[in-house]
Amino acid sequence: MELLRPDSAEAAAAALVGTGGTGKARAASIGAAQSAPRDAVALAGGTEVVPLIREGILAPKTLVQITDVVPKGIRSGWIGGGTSLGELEVDPQIPAVLREACSLAASPQLRAMGTIAGNLLQATRCWYWRLRFPCRLHGGDRCFASEGEHREHAIFANDFCASAHPSDVAAALHVLSATLVTSRRRLPIAELYRLPTHDNRATTTLEPDELILELEHAAPLASTYLKAMDRSRYAFALVGVAAARFETGTALALTGVAPIPWQIAGAGDLERATPLPGNTYKLELAAVLVRRALEAVA
Repeated sequence: MELLRPDSAEAAAAALVGTGGTGKARAASIGAAQSAPRDAVALAGGTEVVPLIREGILAPKTLVQITDVVPKGIRSGWIGGGTSLGELEVDPQIPAVLREACSLAASPQLRAMGTIAGNLLQATRCWYWRLRFPCRLHGGDRCFASEGEHREHAIFANDFCASAHPSDVAAALHVLSATLVTSRRRLPIAELYRLPTHDNRATTTLEPDELILELEHAAPLASTYLKAMDRSRYAFALVGVAAARFETGTALALTGVAPIPWQIAGAGDLERATPLPGNTYKLELAAVLVRRALEAVA
């Protein structure tokens, strides 16, 4: 395995599609195409990439170290993509919903290393995908979770793939109407994610040579992030609820309930859920957390 340390974001993006622009490399991020093999993968904090390599899910020929070329730091309404979750959770300039989401994500050690851009691109925690079953995200024709054990899986948009998106931070940034500045374009966070389909198994819209460099976000009047977990700390969300109140109304987004972060207009949207037999309990959790979140920001 080769490790490259490019000296600019442009050089890093070029390295992700292969020397000479051959286009043989696939996906600059894990979430961009969870089913596709990759010759080159971006490496920042490594909290996602390293475990996937260790588990044999990723087997890249090249790692492209982007730590020194992705901006870091925090200003009012602006975050560098390379900023760690640990830095975000303690900075008073960051809205409460994002601080709380960061503080509830993983362990202090992982938050010290993991970047906000990398957190947005996490791969699913679905155990069938992690165990390399030939599921739909791996290019197969079955969702093993819908037929098997699915206690932690999706209750929305779960007809093709029942995986549940794991990022607390993504839900928080949805309610903050965040915009991503990538190496190619400006991208509202709602347009970063897509539901996988038979023709395209990707769960994000990033191009193979596209890096998230910066994030811009709104300033709410009040906000919060609430999370139900199997353990009191250091666990992925069974259901996570982000809420942010603005003069124009209150925004809500959920994590742990769909293959992508899931926005809702209000508690009434929970009636549109399609839970599987083993995860109907998530509806009750979601209803309680949505009510508490709305009360907290009212």
